[in-house]
Amino acid sequence: MEENIQREGVDKFSLRGRVYKDLREDILNGKYKKGDELKEVAIGESYGVSRTPVRDAFHQLELEGLIRIVPNKGAIVEGISAKDVFDIYEIRSRLEGLAARWACEHITEAQMDEMEEVLYMSEFHARRSHFDKVTELDSQFHELLYAASGSKRLELLLDDYHQYQHSIRRLSLAASERGKISNDEHKAIAKAIRENKPDEAERMAHEHIMKALQNALDNGLRDFMENEGSLT
Repeated sequence: MEENIQREGVDKFSLRGRVYKDLREDILNGKYKKGDELKEVAIGESYGVSRTPVRDAFHQLELEGLIRIVPNKGAIVEGISAKDVFDIYEIRSRLEGLAARWACEHITEAQMDEMEEVLYMSEFHARRSHFDKVTELDSQFHELLYAASGSKRLELLLDDYHQYQHSIRRLSLAASERGKISNDEHKAIAKAIRENKPDEAERMAHEHIMKALQNALDNGLRDFMENEGSLT
C-alpha cells in the first residue's frame, strides 16, 4: 500500500514536471505568443493530461514571469521583456566564462574530439548558408562546453539561459556572416581549452556572448527593445 502511494507521488511529480517543461518550451519557441490566452482545459487536452498538472505548471511559469494568471479567465502569455534580454545575456556571459575555465580542468579527450567535430561541421554548413543547421550545431557546441565544465549545477543553469535565448539566437545566427564569425569564436575557445589556458578561455567565452548580443541588436533586436516587445 505504502509503495503504491510513493509511486503515485513520483508519477504525479514527473507528470507535472513534463507539462511545465513542454509548456515552457512552447512559449519560448514561439508556439504561444505574447497576449495569447492559455486555458487549463485546452492545454490539458493538448498535452493529454488533467487540469491539475497544468495548473501547477501555470503557477511555476508565473513565478518565472513567462505568463500572468488572471482570475476567472486563465493565463496570459507575457514572454521575455527587453530588460530580461540584457539580464540573460550578461548573466550567461559570466557563467559561460566560468564553464570555459572549468572545462580546461575537466574536459575529457572524447568531449574535446566531439567539440572539434561540431566546429568542423558548423564551418561546413555556414559556408553553405544552412542557417538552421548552424543554429543546431551552435547549441551542440555550448551543450558540450557546459558538460565539459564538470559541474552539473552550472550545466543546468546554462541550459536554462540558453533555452531562453532560442528566438534571439536564430535571429543572430541568420544574420550575414555571423554564423562563420560565431564558429571562429567557438574555435578560439576550444583551442584555449585544449591548450589548458583558463584565463584566455574564460575571457573568450565571456566576449563571445556579448558579441552575440551586439550582433542581435544590429540585426533586429534593437527594434524589439525600443518597442518593449516580446520575443514570444
